[in-house]
Amino acid sequence: MASPYSKDLLLTMYRKMYLIRRFEERAGQQYTLGKIAGFCHLYIGQEAVAVGPVEAIRQDDYMLSAYRDHGQPLARGSDAGMVMAELFGRGTGYSKGKGGSMHIFDIEHHFYGGYGIVGGQIPLAAGMAFASRYRNEDRVTVCYFGDAAANQGALHETFNMASKWKLPVIYICENNRYGMGTAIARTAAVPEIYKRAAAYDMRGEPVDGMDALKMYEAVKDAAAWCRAGKGPVLLEANTYRFRGHSMADPANYRTKQEVEDERKNDPIPKLREYTLAQGLAVAADFERIDEEVKAQVDAAVKFADESPEPSVEELWRDTIVEPGEADVRPRERVLGMKVTNWPSYPTGQELKVTWDLEPREQAEAADKKAGLIR
Repeated sequence: MASPYSKDLLLTMYRKMYLIRRFEERAGQQYTLGKIAGFCHLYIGQEAVAVGPVEAIRQDDYMLSAYRDHGQPLARGSDAGMVMAELFGRGTGYSKGKGGSMHIFDIEHHFYGGYGIVGGQIPLAAGMAFASRYRNEDRVTVCYFGDAAANQGALHETFNMASKWKLPVIYICENNRYGMGTAIARTAAVPEIYKRAAAYDMRGEPVDGMDALKMYEAVKDAAAWCRAGKGPVLLEANTYRFRGHSMADPANYRTKQEVEDERKNDPIPKLREYTLAQGLAVAADFERIDEEVKAQVDAAVKFADESPEPSVEELWRDTIVEPGEADVRPRERVLGMKVTNWPSYPTGQELKVTWDLEPREQAEAADKKAGLIR
């Protein structure tokens, strides 16, 4: 049976996953050399969870992530050199070197940040989805969070609001089985996180997070669901990180055999083997991509290493946005490129809510069912 996927899609997904893998490997190397300071959380092993969804949604859809946030912006098209420069703390980074590894932010590609506070991005995503509905747009917001964030109170408060208001938001739980060094089954009464959606009359499903095509299909379907006004979706991407929680983590809480067993399910060779088996590409196609990506990452490291550190005056900049102040467009600022697709939004003053935020019919029906109304 012929593959339902085009050669272009499969090779694009492979290229992006391979880029993330090589980028993260070099980031880990640069951390050990002392070029990257602070925390550095690598995405090695989880590449399919970033790339599948990126290819399944539109370029103008919104995306947020947690502190393991290098993979998603690279998949969305962020400049690898500027991302690496941000990790180095250099002025040519996306946040001028002031955000660092956990706070990549690229408005041009609709990536609205990594967040260091566990679960902090979850309510923000609902706010962005609310804005989309308020503006009568059909944009979807995709929000990533880790399995440990599933026990944060903000998640439950947000799920209730998102479901009540039928917000167009897809929550993707990257369940890599460990919250730092603690297995999710040790801390959660119900470790299958997707089941929590049922408490909020919300669609929830598990997905193989080690398979880019399964992630692609799940998010493509979820996005159509959201755009149709059916409300939010919770996807639990069952994945695995091959490295520790951060570069400072020796990962002594799991055995070497466990990691080796999981490596057999690596999403990158899995996609390569599928594409070859379908006859949509030959080995030379992948060899070419591998060499191009390696050169791209080498250039990114060189760019970051040769970039200047932020000036002392930068401490006092970018703390308050003055009325009428123009956006700083990072690729224009750093690379001199003309950015023509910068996002613009209505002020909101000319808009009004076009749906009932708190419909009484649903509440009255629930009261009758509970015997509270006779």
